[in-house]
Amino acid sequence: MTQTAPSPDQVVAQRYRDPAPATPAEWNPVLQVLHEHRSVRRYLPEPLPEGVLELLISAAQSAPTSSNLQVWSVVAVRDPQRRARLAALAGDQEQIRQAPLLLVWTADLARLRGLAAARGVPLDGADYLESSYVAFLDAALAAQNALVAAESLGLGTVYIGAIRNNPEQVAAELELPSGVFAVVGLVVGRPDPAEDARVKPRLPQAAVLHEETYTPARLADIDDYEQRIAQFYAEQDLAHSWIDRVLARLGSAKALKGRDRLRESLAARGFPLY
Repeated sequence: MTQTAPSPDQVVAQRYRDPAPATPAEWNPVLQVLHEHRSVRRYLPEPLPEGVLELLISAAQSAPTSSNLQVWSVVAVRDPQRRARLAALAGDQEQIRQAPLLLVWTADLARLRGLAAARGVPLDGADYLESSYVAFLDAALAAQNALVAAESLGLGTVYIGAIRNNPEQVAAELELPSGVFAVVGLVVGRPDPAEDARVKPRLPQAAVLHEETYTPARLADIDDYEQRIAQFYAEQDLAHSWIDRVLARLGSAKALKGRDRLRESLAARGFPLY
């Protein structure tokens, strides 16, 4: 029996767990893919089709880049043993081992530093926080383009922020030179249908959309969200309070799981952050 595709109203409704969503003013396949994003943490072992990696990278390179500096690079990791070692460094996440591809997106100032050295010109501006910020932002924009491209092909994805738990060891594993820093990992593969990954509801727009000037979020909006996401957490056999989860996540330096050392790790990897 053919399953009927969800209507735009239904797609938007599942993003907010809203029983009475507004009908979208416009709709197209791109909006469909964006709204149906879900994190996939169980994968089938089958490899990706030939040419998919290159397509994901061309999509990534189609993202905006500040001043066309293009200060990012990506390392595609397909070797199972290397993925296993990176999984151990990134919180022992099994999805890194399962999926056929891990993309490690990096802030890359080494390429421009090499160009400046070859021409014998200074590149002092690369040592400032602004330049590192641009490189991280460029890498994130590129990664998100690749994620959307992958999901438009029916593939599953999940970001791996824990790639920053042990920056020095990750850099050694990937042979990253000074001036290149691993920003985030992105797992890509065929979703295991047994996982039944679902769309995670987000905060209501009233909590994140500010017209003209910033307005503090109303507690009523947060309380309403607590009730909606509790249903999602229950379906995933997780603790039911979003508020408790996010406050615990930022409650102490220990909760950052090694990422409290990020400033010194960046300095050691060639990002002085003046």
